[in-house]
Amino acid sequence: MKRLAVLIAVVLAGSAAVLVGAARSSNSGGADGSAGAAGSGGTYLVRALFDNASFAVPGEQVRIAGAPVGSITAVTVTHQELAAVTFSIANRDFVPFHADATCEIRPQSLIAERYVDCNPGTSRTPPLSLIQHGDGAGSHLLPVTQTSSSIDPDIVQNISQQPIRQRLAIILDELGTGLAARGRDLNAVIRRADPALGYTDRVFRILAQQDHVLAALEHDSNAVLAPLAAARRQLADFVVQANTTATAGAARAAAIADGIHLLPSFLSELRPLMADLGQLADQGTPLMQSLGQTATSVNTEFQNVVPFAKAARTALVELGAAAQRSEGSLVAAVPLARRLEALGNASRPTGAKLEQLTQSLQRTGAITDLMDVLFYGTSAANGFDSSGHYVRTDALVGSCTAYARTTVPGCSANFAAAAASASAAAAPAATARASAEVTAIAREAVSRVPAAGTATLSGLLHYLVGGGG
Repeated sequence: MKRLAVLIAVVLAGSAAVLVGAARSSNSGGADGSAGAAGSGGTYLVRALFDNASFAVPGEQVRIAGAPVGSITAVTVTHQELAAVTFSIANRDFVPFHADATCEIRPQSLIAERYVDCNPGTSRTPPLSLIQHGDGAGSHLLPVTQTSSSIDPDIVQNISQQPIRQRLAIILDELGTGLAARGRDLNAVIRRADPALGYTDRVFRILAQQDHVLAALEHDSNAVLAPLAAARRQLADFVVQANTTATAGAARAAAIADGIHLLPSFLSELRPLMADLGQLADQGTPLMQSLGQTATSVNTEFQNVVPFAKAARTALVELGAAAQRSEGSLVAAVPLARRLEALGNASRPTGAKLEQLTQSLQRTGAITDLMDVLFYGTSAANGFDSSGHYVRTDALVGSCTAYARTTVPGCSANFAAAAASASAAAAPAATARASAEVTAIAREAVSRVPAAGTATLSGLLHYLVGGGG
C-alpha cells in the first residue's frame, strides 16, 4: 500500500504540473553532474524526459531489441516537473541515437522492477543534440514527445478496491475542476500518453494535404474497377484456377523444393551461356540494323512475288500436264538411259586417257605447234603475186599417176615379202569386193537424192569410183 500511496502522489504531482504549470526547484545538479562526468569517461549518455518515470531507479537495464546495452545512471525531476532519466550506452555498436529515437519504461518482473526499452532511430535523421550547459551537460537530449511509460496491471486493478476507488473519484473530480480552462494542455497530455493518437493525427494531416490525390484515386479506381466488374466471371475463374494450381503445387512440394535447391547450380552453369548470348546479341546488332534498313525492300519483293506466282500458276499447270503426257516416253527412255550410263562407264578409261592426252598437248604446246605447221605449210605451198594467189607444186607425171581401177604392176604401195605371196594374191580380190560394196552404197544414196541434185552427185560418183560401175 505504501507503493500505491507513492504512485498516487506522483500522479497528483504530474497532474498539478500540467494544470497549474508552476515552477519548482529540484536537486538534480549533483546527479546531472555525475552524468556529465560519466559522459567525459567515454560512454554515450542520453537524457530522456518522461511524464512519469514509473519507479525506475539507477542501475536498472537499458535494452535495444531485447539485448542489454547499458544502464540507468540517474533519475531526477526537471524544472518543468518532468522525470529526467539519464542512462549510459556501453555498447558502441548502438550509438549514436538519432532524432527519431524512442524510449519506453517497461516492467521487467512482477516485483516492480523496470527497464528502459529504446529504439536508437535511423541514420536518415540527424543524431540527438548534445547538451552543452546546465542540467545534463555532456549528455544527449531525448524530448518527452518521444518517450512513454507503461502502467502496471496491479495499479489498474487497485482502482476497483477501497479506498483507492474513492481517491480516484476525488482525483477525477478535482481534475475536472482544474481542466475547465486547460483543454489544450489536456490534449497534449493525452497525445503524449498514447503516441498512437499523435501518429493518427499526423496521418490525418497528411491525408488532408493529399485530398486532390485521394479524389483522383477515387476517380481512377472507378475507371479501373468498372472493367474488372465486367470481367468478374473471368476473375472468379482465375481464382478457381489459381486454387487448382496451388493445390497441384502443394502436391508437388517436394519436387518444387528440389528444383529450387538445384536452381543456384543451374544459374551458375547458365551464366557462361548468357554471357555468350550477350556477346552474340552485341555482334548481331549491326546485322539486325542492316536487316531493318532493308526490310522495306524485302517487303516490296515479297509483295511482287504474289503477281508472279499468279502468272506462273498457268505455266506450272501446263508443265504438269506436259509431264503427264511425256511420262510414257520417259519410261520408254529408261533402257536408253541405262545403255548411255553403261556407255559412259565403259568410256571412262578412254576419257581419262583423252584427258591425259589433251593435258599433255596443252602442257607441251603441241596444239600451238600443229597450228604453226598448218600455217607455215599453207604459206609455203601458196604464194601471192601481182596476178593473184598461186600454188607452189611440181607435177609428177609417170606410169603410176594415171587413175586406174586395178593394180598397175610396179605402182603398188604394198611391200609384199616372199612368204606372203598367198596374201598378195588374195589382196586384189578383197579390194575389188570392198570397192563394189562402197559403190553400191553410194549409188543407193544418190538414188534417194532429189532429181535436182542427181546430176552433180552422179558426176562426183563417176569421178570417185570410175565410169565402169
